[in-house]
Amino acid sequence: MKRFLLAAFVGLATCLVLPAQAGFDEGKAAYERGDYAVALREWRLPAEQGDAKSQFMLGIMYEKGWGVTQDSAKAVKWFRKAAEQGVALAQYNLGVMYANGQGIAKDDDETVWWIRKAAEQGYAQAQYTLALTYAKGRGVAQDDSQAVKWFRKAAEQGFVQAQYTLALTYAKGQGVAQDDSQAVKWFRKAAEQGFAQAQYTLALTYAKGRGVAQDNSQAVKWFRKAAEQGYALAQYNLAFMYTGGLGTTKDNAEAVKWYRKAAEQGVALAQYTLGVAYEKGQGVTQYYAEAMKWYHKAADQGYAQAQHNLALMYTGGLGTTKDNAEAVKWYRKAAEQGVALAQYTLGLAYEKGQGVDMDDGWAVRWYRKAAEQGYAQAQYTLGNRHSAIQDYVQALMWFNLAAAKGEENARKRRDNVAKKMTPAQIAEAQRLAREWRPKKP
Repeated sequence: MKRFLLAAFVGLATCLVLPAQAGFDEGKAAYERGDYAVALREWRLPAEQGDAKSQFMLGIMYEKGWGVTQDSAKAVKWFRKAAEQGVALAQYNLGVMYANGQGIAKDDDETVWWIRKAAEQGYAQAQYTLALTYAKGRGVAQDDSQAVKWFRKAAEQGFVQAQYTLALTYAKGQGVAQDDSQAVKWFRKAAEQGFAQAQYTLALTYAKGRGVAQDNSQAVKWFRKAAEQGYALAQYNLAFMYTGGLGTTKDNAEAVKWYRKAAEQGVALAQYTLGVAYEKGQGVTQYYAEAMKWYHKAADQGYAQAQHNLALMYTGGLGTTKDNAEAVKWYRKAAEQGVALAQYTLGLAYEKGQGVDMDDGWAVRWYRKAAEQGYAQAQYTLGNRHSAIQDYVQALMWFNLAAAKGEENARKRRDNVAKKMTPAQIAEAQRLAREWRPKKP
């Protein structure tokens, strides 16, 4: 990193008219061999005599504390001297110091002023940073079109974060006309430079056929590149492709390998899916305790289906001691997030007093929530409840809905209840069933 800073500066400095000063080359040689105290000594005199290169490097040494006690105020002093002589890297660094309030009072206006100067000289990092200030409206009026302008300038120089962000602006139509093909173009440029997030996003475009012909094999290629860099969502998606045999040969063991990598990084969906693999023995030896472990990790993050499956494990004593109270705890969490089967099972727990005090009112509430989402068994149960209190219109409505989903017992109960109803009641129940629409959780 230290060698890169010097190389980057010297490369840029060749484009500037700077006074040749004895001592800079000696300081450069000392810097490159790691003798920072000598480098500092060699650069100080030419810096004090006005050599912009030496002034910039003194700023770096003070900012980083290389060969000298770290001193942000002195770093600002030397960056300013070099910046005022037109050194783009110094202008950028001075802008960053203002942005962070490092060695000087934080000042958004000064930040933008100095970063703009560096950007106008063609320094790509500054162009990208200036674009971000326009995108966020920090120190300047928010302006998406100006953001795109500066993202493009940096992107055209190969600045990878700018290429990725420019692609996002095209994908969203933010500051520029929405254009999926342009988005793909810039995602690809960033991806080909090894930027993992761009590789992942490019894979998604191939998987979805957005801005490019749908191609699962290309999706797998780019998911793999990002996954091998440790990008967790790419690891999960690569596993999913192996699970389904999409763009590659189906391979449950390889899927488990990548689910595990994503799960270990905390991706809840991967943790849940790995739990399923262990519960069912898909791609791995069946192991309920390990399934419990991964369900728990996903459930603790609030992943509703994992909460439901964890509850099932407690209910059945799979990989753990059977515990109805703990099961109810997790059914409730999943039910409150709208999992219809969990709502129905929680209703059963209240009806039977399993893991919770018996409470018929709460049983009916949870049955209703599941039924209103279209869960057939809950609809059938509500039909029985209404039939028991001779509310035949509501009973027939729920039996009709459940029967339409293939619930055979509901069909039989529907026919029995209809025999007790007037034609007008039957017509009303049928109307209610026709007009019924499932509620979103």
